[in-house]
Amino acid sequence: MSNLNSVFQTLDNLILGKEEAVRLSVVCLLADGHLLLEDVPGVGKTTLAQGLAAVLGLNFGRVQFTNDMLPADLLGTNIFRPNEGQFVFQEGPVFHHFLLADEINRASPKVQSALLEAMEERQVSIDGTSYALPKPFVVVATQNPSEQIGTFPLPESQLDRFLMRISIGYPFEQSEKYLFKHGSRRENIKRIQAALNPELLMQMQKAVDEMPVSDALVDYVYRLVNATRVEGVFVQGLSPRAGLALIKAAKAHAYIENRNMVLPEDVQAIFLPVAGHRLKTLQRGNDSQTALTEILRSVAVA
Repeated sequence: MSNLNSVFQTLDNLILGKEEAVRLSVVCLLADGHLLLEDVPGVGKTTLAQGLAAVLGLNFGRVQFTNDMLPADLLGTNIFRPNEGQFVFQEGPVFHHFLLADEINRASPKVQSALLEAMEERQVSIDGTSYALPKPFVVVATQNPSEQIGTFPLPESQLDRFLMRISIGYPFEQSEKYLFKHGSRRENIKRIQAALNPELLMQMQKAVDEMPVSDALVDYVYRLVNATRVEGVFVQGLSPRAGLALIKAAKAHAYIENRNMVLPEDVQAIFLPVAGHRLKTLQRGNDSQTALTEILRSVAVA
């Protein structure tokens, strides 16, 4: 676990006072999931993403999403080479271990949907030919609040491909004053020493995947999922895929806690970031987080 301790220490020094957001981000990647960072501009979303790639030792590609972007700008395209007399596939920035999709909701739905196959199948298809993406492959996307000008809401199918959605939030007082005095932390990314590499990360992901889950824990997750399907609260309840996501993330949380089995507190720790972006309340303006918190409170562990 010394490698993970180095990961957390490095990221905590980069993103001051946001230990919970850092831990959940690492949990998401250990669970082999994609991460959505949603918050107002300027609170450190991009810095956290770049720091994650650096400390995990993953090669890094960044795409700044804009409303005039095309799918080929992300995936790549076939280019005709006269000297060879044939088309050759030119890889796009998606062909990295770690893809930062910056301000993903500023791109059109057509471009957003271009990511679906990559995120689910770990491959892209161009002109009828499929190309495998590197292993491991993770998308970390940043998103501005939907009420901001120039944004396109992510469709449910796209949101469902993200294992977690996390908000960093404004810094605490002392951390923000430190930033004002000493300046941005982004320059520190260049000095980060990788604590992991792709092979080590995949070994950890395999250990997470193989962690046993008791029948009692499965029953608890089912009761939580089923509670979201009660009429009158959400437009639709959580799907079986969401239940699988809860188990997956809970395993990763147990792993960082150095346990060899998943406990109810692991599920509780990841329930809101895994479930929140998959649900919409029937009453406009109501936050799904409030309803999910009530479900956590009311559903018995056993």
